[in-house]
Amino acid sequence: MKQAIKIALLGATGKAGQYLLQELLTNGYQVKSLIRKPKDYKISHPALEIVAGDIKDMATTRQLIEGCDVVISAIGQNKDDILISSLATENIIKAMQEFKLSRYILLTGSNLEVPGDQKSAKNLEGTAWMKATFPVFVADKQKAYEILTTSSIDWTIVRLPWIEKTTERRGLAVDLKDCLEELISTTDLADFLISQITDTTYVKKAPFVASKPKL
Repeated sequence: MKQAIKIALLGATGKAGQYLLQELLTNGYQVKSLIRKPKDYKISHPALEIVAGDIKDMATTRQLIEGCDVVISAIGQNKDDILISSLATENIIKAMQEFKLSRYILLTGSNLEVPGDQKSAKNLEGTAWMKATFPVFVADKQKAYEILTTSSIDWTIVRLPWIEKTTERRGLAVDLKDCLEELISTTDLADFLISQITDTTYVKKAPFVASKPKL
């Protein structure tokens, strides 16, 4: 039953995370959410537990993951913060192994490069621009991918185009080789992420996920 599944959620205050949290609670999941500044956080729900702190701290990471069944990370890189992608991945894997969790779902941009990609010329250009403009951030996300590929956990990396804040559902365009569309709605994204809690289709894979075009 959904009610028996508890999700450790990172990034609940972000563009994607806000909608994901809402949909998780609507669908009957229990959620344990990491919030850096809980005093400023206004959302409450009987099925929502708040953990105060930062994923960079190992004790906080353990507190978040203990008692959960699945970890979903929608955290982003703040430009003035230390590199977060690889450090968070290392801490999460360590805690997951400690508490014997196996399912980890991670959001990242479509610029992440994975063997087997066949990106269009436009998407290759976008990837090259990101690498030239934000080389350190892109390299750290690539490092996080490499860390995951050598781990034993059941990870899925969801690669995304621009996220559009809307409750509109347009359906999904999912592909393992290239990002087929330019946008994904926050609600379509939440639907896909929730499906991945129990769906094993993309375990140890990094699908591109976008919304279908508006009719």
